[in-house]
Amino acid sequence: MKETLKKISNVCKTIFGYGIMISLFGGGLTFFGYIVALIIGGDTAVAICDFMKTYITPNAILLSTIMILFGIFAMYLAGELALTPTKREKNGNPSKEKTEEKK
Repeated sequence: MKETLKKISNVCKTIFGYGIMISLFGGGLTFFGYIVALIIGGDTAVAICDFMKTYITPNAILLSTIMILFGIFAMYLAGELALTPTKREKNGNPSKEKTEEKK
């Protein structure tokens, strides 16, 4: 059972990686599109900005949200505890048990 969950987790991590890469590309495309629109100016700039606002930005946000869910699901299946806080003593230092475990 654990092997199957690990395989599913690896597939989800692969999908997560490629999806976030595409989402970051969309964000960069938006940035450079606005820079080009700023340089060009006029009605063409309005058309470029409208295209970015209407198509690129909402789709990049939706894609990144879905990919983050894939990443969290992959972490859950793999049993990773990356989002779990560590126990700390009252003075704010990590407990000795956690420090010794890391060594």
